[in-house]
Amino acid sequence: MAQLDLPVGDIEGNAERVAAEAQRATAAGAQVVAFPELAITGYPPEDLVLKRSFIDANIEAMERVAATTGEALVVFGFIDRGQDSLYNAAAVCQGGRVLAVYRKHLLPNYGVFDERRYFEPGRGHFLFETPGGVLGVCVCEDAWSETGPVTRQGDAGAQIVVNINASPFHKDKIGERLELLATRARRAKAAIAYVNMVGGQDELVFDGGSLAVGADGKLLARFPQFEEHVAMVDIPLGEAGTSRHPSVRRIPASLPDASGSPEVTVAPDPGGIEEVYGALKLALSDYARKNGFDKVVIGLSGGIDSTLTAAIAADALGSHAVTGVAMPSEFSSGHSLEDARALAENLGIEMLKIPIARPYRTYLQSLEEAFGPADMGLAEENLQARIRGTILMAISNRYGHLLLATGNKSEMACGYATLYGDMAGGFALLKDVFKTEVYELCRYRNSLSDVIPENVMTKPPSAELRPHQKDSDSLPPYEVLDPILEAYIEEDRGIAEIEQMGFDRATVEKVIALVDRAEYKRRQAPPGPKVTTKAFGRDRRLPISSYWREGTPGRLPERSVGKQAESGND
Repeated sequence: MAQLDLPVGDIEGNAERVAAEAQRATAAGAQVVAFPELAITGYPPEDLVLKRSFIDANIEAMERVAATTGEALVVFGFIDRGQDSLYNAAAVCQGGRVLAVYRKHLLPNYGVFDERRYFEPGRGHFLFETPGGVLGVCVCEDAWSETGPVTRQGDAGAQIVVNINASPFHKDKIGERLELLATRARRAKAAIAYVNMVGGQDELVFDGGSLAVGADGKLLARFPQFEEHVAMVDIPLGEAGTSRHPSVRRIPASLPDASGSPEVTVAPDPGGIEEVYGALKLALSDYARKNGFDKVVIGLSGGIDSTLTAAIAADALGSHAVTGVAMPSEFSSGHSLEDARALAENLGIEMLKIPIARPYRTYLQSLEEAFGPADMGLAEENLQARIRGTILMAISNRYGHLLLATGNKSEMACGYATLYGDMAGGFALLKDVFKTEVYELCRYRNSLSDVIPENVMTKPPSAELRPHQKDSDSLPPYEVLDPILEAYIEEDRGIAEIEQMGFDRATVEKVIALVDRAEYKRRQAPPGPKVTTKAFGRDRRLPISSYWREGTPGRLPERSVGKQAESGND
């Protein structure tokens, strides 16, 4: 089972890796070698699939890999082409040729998946009849249906089903997978080898965590998450089913003698906050590497969000690759700068100090005639955030560093972020992490080594854009806000349902109104990794221009400067 990080579009490189690992495994005594879904193209290739040259290159690469195969059966994903259709497929190769191509039956079209845009569903099944046992093959979603290919192949005689996957991460998903596969294996009376992709791909993280379960549903092997892992696993065969159906084709195949040394790999299921931290690290390291960035730059405010972003960046890329920039203003507290400096020293990262008081006053003087005699408001507050964004982008442009935005999901949900200010950047690492979870992640990081100053985790969060400002001036306490956001965004609950959970109705209405009005802002946010069940962007797609308001359907929404105003943070 080869759990690999196979970049989207690297057809030549991916084919070389598949061929090399297959040859290595065959030489080590493996009888079957399995790779992830769409191993040749990487996953998801999105609209690259619409390019004829891309499909041609992928098919040619599949054939080259097939030509290198030896005695072992080699199973890997690629895009197959029919007369007028494309298919998400698995090639089964041996002895220098393609023995069969299985086309994925069940095409997910929910959440982050959009496979029906590109592919047609496959039809029929095949089983390989070998002296050692009967083997079936299917692809990813095919294992999730209770009556799908795993069950049908098991009933038709499969004793083991190889299921190749590109299954993206969200919190606690590895437990869901094990429970589901155990159920499928028991129903099919067949063992399952579940091989998953690993690596960060834009807003998705593939966590690996490949599994092998016996026909009785018991866990035989589990690979570690968030890292490549190739290992030989000895999987006892299940009971052969006896049903016969014309849609199931039987293909005689030989297998080499099992002469390798199987590894019993049962990696722990970390779950919880440790799992999220690992996902964020992998997401950042792969995004930087796959897009040609050696270093990142972060605005260090001394706040909790920029602190966590810097800590993850140092862990993912190395301290040498992180530059923090403190940009104090006349409203910045002394402890904020001290906290930022202490963090930089603890992490061993470079820190620059660039005060913004002087450029801020220059901007105000330039705007004096346009603004007129008015008290300080949101325009003046957000101007500070935009000056900081400009400075950070200048450093990014000058040195080629990737600028990391530091806003979290709670802020992005409520619009408590400034366009072209703290939202500036190429990657928003905490975009799908609620504020309360930011604190949990910081405490987890300090459990490994004490790098985050205690004051950062205990002081009230503040944007520090006006005197004595606190987040709680504009938002409910995060311990109240985040459960409401989770219920509304991830569970699609309405006002009445959330009120029944024990929340004040007026607070719920205020939060939902903030979320609805901030959609235009989220559309302009940088990409960031998905770690929850419903991330903004790929998972949750809502119109910007919409008359719908929760609780007041069909009413023309009021729009005013105050209603659409921005708030800066961090």
